[in-house]
Amino acid sequence: MIVLAIDTAGVDCSVAVYDAAGDIVLARAQETLGKGHAERLSSMIDEVMRKAGLSPAELGLIGVTVGPGSFTGIRVGVAAARGLALALGIPAIGVTTLDVLAETARRAGETGAIVAAIDAKRSEIYLQPFDEEGHETAEPRAMLLDEAREFIASDGTKVVGSGAAALANALAEPDHFDIAAVARLATRQPKGTGKPAPLYLRGPDAKPQMGFAIERRA
Repeated sequence: MIVLAIDTAGVDCSVAVYDAAGDIVLARAQETLGKGHAERLSSMIDEVMRKAGLSPAELGLIGVTVGPGSFTGIRVGVAAARGLALALGIPAIGVTTLDVLAETARRAGETGAIVAAIDAKRSEIYLQPFDEEGHETAEPRAMLLDEAREFIASDGTKVVGSGAAALANALAEPDHFDIAAVARLATRQPKGTGKPAPLYLRGPDAKPQMGFAIERRA
């Protein structure tokens, strides 16, 4: 099965075409943008499809990161995945960024239980624990740093992702989510799980200001 993987949940805009049968990435493109994912995503999809020498009709599945991460970026990726899946008549599968971090660490040789953690700023992190076989043992959640420190100290597991630096009061570099891991994880999910939906874990940073409405005149 050929998979189109999309990640716009963080600072990167990443796309790959992945052959699940051979566990091979046929083509990939990645740019660290911070913002502006919507302006680049379509052309990057065209680019990787051209590099892979495939037509959209040859895709069998679309995998997309659904968060937690950038509110705007997540919306861009999920909307693109759902639109393409609808047009092509194929499934679209959502993959969490925490699951991607855990999968990446596992393939890099990490053994034992893992806590995947992302620096959410404002003295918070997003985290999720996984067992020795890579299965989640609790739902993703947002925690204050002090609360997360207690949780991890009692659990005693290895922390992976930018949240590890945040927990140590160190400067946390932005996470880069492995697009190949997104594709692999998408192939493992049941195909009847419904349309991918954003996983935000907390409200948006930007909120409408109150008390500044402009008076309408007849």
